[in-house]
Amino acid sequence: MTFASPLWFLMLILLIPLIVWYVLKENTFKANIIISSTEAFEKAPKQAVVYLRHLPFILSVLAYTAMTFALARPQMSDSWKNQTTEGIDIIMSLDISSSMLAEDLKPNRLEAAKKVATHFINGRPNDNIGVVLFSGESFTQCPLTINHAQLINLLSGAKSGMIEDGTAIGSGIATAVNRLKDSQAKSKVIILLTDGSNNRGEISPITAGENCCSRLNTHLHHRCGQARHGPLSSTHTVRNSVSGY
Repeated sequence: MTFASPLWFLMLILLIPLIVWYVLKENTFKANIIISSTEAFEKAPKQAVVYLRHLPFILSVLAYTAMTFALARPQMSDSWKNQTTEGIDIIMSLDISSSMLAEDLKPNRLEAAKKVATHFINGRPNDNIGVVLFSGESFTQCPLTINHAQLINLLSGAKSGMIEDGTAIGSGIATAVNRLKDSQAKSKVIILLTDGSNNRGEISPITAGENCCSRLNTHLHHRCGQARHGPLSSTHTVRNSVSGY
């Protein structure tokens, strides 16, 4: 916190003689009465007014102090720094079909893929990353963003059954391409995470891949897990789905 007019704080010096005067007044200017004995008053209860007699003075001091702070004009300021970093735009297209619930990876293929994807995101702090989910259809779970905390939160919410079941790999790639078509980044990447072969959708993976190459002027590299009905041998197979792009 800063103050636009800190010289107003000099007014607080005036409180020192004021407090001294009040203390001396309390100790010096008191009414006296002569009585033979004070024994009758020693056990008498004290009323609240005895303890609150200083309250008006205390409130006056606090009000004076608050007024001084207001005149000094306290201000809050944020410091900004422009920083230029070079990153790439990445769309992760994740299969959420029912086959991803197979438990040959613990706790299942989908959760294993999400865990590896989260590790990948944490390792790319300077990149814009988005997430596309697909099964029988596809949709964008999170557009390209540098806010990786929110991205990971949305990724963790991905689950099987959110849309019609199936494996429309072509649709997953096509939606990712649409998310990257307006990107101004020099490098644009699509990461495909799936465990099966295409069996749904109007767009074949080959057509979607060719469209990716022509529209984004880049190549689509992909590595998937083994066939839909075959087990994945290890977590390393899913990890290749990320590191292969």
